[in-house]
Amino acid sequence: MKEKQPQYPEGPVVQEARPKLQRPLLYKVILLNDDYTPMEFVVIVLERFFYKNREEATRIMLHVHQKGIGVCGIYTREIAETKVRQVLAFAQEHQHPLQCTSEPE
Repeated sequence: MKEKQPQYPEGPVVQEARPKLQRPLLYKVILLNDDYTPMEFVVIVLERFFYKNREEATRIMLHVHQKGIGVCGIYTREIAETKVRQVLAFAQEHQHPLQCTSEPE
């Protein structure tokens, strides 16, 4: 009895590699305290751009006021940069010196 030879496809065989996925690096969006921006304005910024409720926005605003710095949220780099630009533009539009920045978590 004749043995069957295994059949191989013609040409090179390509084995698909599964890409190793990594979570994107996250960035903290940070508000900096100043002596001129009204507290209520900071609360409005936190509600409008970071979707915080009044209680959480007030808590973060008081933390920034007392400690000089506070985290508003953690996002991917692109979103964090967009939020920083939005906050700075909104503050400038309302003639407040509020500063906002982002840094890697």
